[in-house]
Amino acid sequence: MEAGPAVADPFTVELPPASGRGRPHAAPLLNRVAAELVGTAALVAVVVGSGIQATELSKDTGLQLLANSLATVFGLGVLILLLGPVSGAHFNPVVTLAEWWTGRKDPKGLGAREVAAYIPAQIAGAVAGAILADAMFGQAPVQWSTHDRSAGNLLLGEVVATAGLILLIFGLAKTENLRFAPVAVASYIGAAYWFTSSTSFANPAVTVGRAFTDTFAGIAPGSVPGFLGMQLIGGVLGLALVALVFDHHRRTTAAAGSK
Repeated sequence: MEAGPAVADPFTVELPPASGRGRPHAAPLLNRVAAELVGTAALVAVVVGSGIQATELSKDTGLQLLANSLATVFGLGVLILLLGPVSGAHFNPVVTLAEWWTGRKDPKGLGAREVAAYIPAQIAGAVAGAILADAMFGQAPVQWSTHDRSAGNLLLGEVVATAGLILLIFGLAKTENLRFAPVAVASYIGAAYWFTSSTSFANPAVTVGRAFTDTFAGIAPGSVPGFLGMQLIGGVLGLALVALVFDHHRRTTAAAGSK
């Protein structure tokens, strides 16, 4: 869930400033890392907290998922819009790694130092967000989830969800439509809640954080490694799809520049 290459910048606020694009990295690294930590914590608090609230208000699983997904859509869109101009609002290690990979030859691209700072902050923020949500609703602050999600069809769902997220974010960047990222990324995650079997975690940091809550949005620790592996595979597949679908933009730009 969740995301940027920023999220895709996710905004014109450009989420991730992927290679060759403008980057919202004028802010000092400390501020950017703080934005990633706070943003990921808030995102997980929204996901977990709305899940707890939903189960307390209704026993209908469909209504619970609807409430959870709507809260996530609104929360993610706001967070991307607010924090995108600072850090790119990745909130997602897969997005951060994809941003680094696509811009590795660009002096202005995301560097290894930033990656090494962003990812731990995202994971720490996700864990803190889950603990905060549990505490707000009177749950034990730390309780390992017992919600098994190790079935093969759920793992396939994570590949699809993550690949689609990366395709969306970097596709928007390729077509210079990152200004639509807050709405587009949030909308995609909301839809993926329903069309993927896994309800679209699509985010390693969020996956780790959700293992710390034995509530509606939780995932058993034993299921976490499988989800993380599939999310990384989905990230690679997403970048491959970006190259397949949008490579003509690079060739067209190069041809125009040579004239």
